Amino acid sequence: MSKTRRNLLLGAFAAASISVPPSALADCYDVFGCTDSKAFNLNDLLDGPNCDFLYTMRNGIYRAHGYCFKTAKAIATFGNDGCTVSDANNLGLNPIERNNAATIARAESVKGCPR
Repeated sequence: MSKTRRNLLLGAFAAASISVPPSALADCYDVFGCTDSKAFNLNDLLDGPNCDFLYTMRNGIYRAHGYCFKTAKAIATFGNDGCTVSDANNLGLNPIERNNAATIARAESVKGCPR
């Protein structure tokens, strides 16, 4: 294959890759289900996971959508490689993900978890 043809094919592939938004890879948990397909129940979250697990669940939803973390703890836990969104309100969460993140945050608050 000629170098020009190869470059044209690579350019077309890159353009196609850029135009198709990547889908979020939801986290799934045995008891709670997937973050993008099953609504979490507040009572289950209050009775089950500890603060660290809740923190990981909530921020995992944000990370799956390219959130750029600001706190040292979140950056150390999730990193910011490939992040694209710095405003959590612009993440494009589906209604279930939005509900789950809010439910997790409520559970963290009720449990007195550090934020």
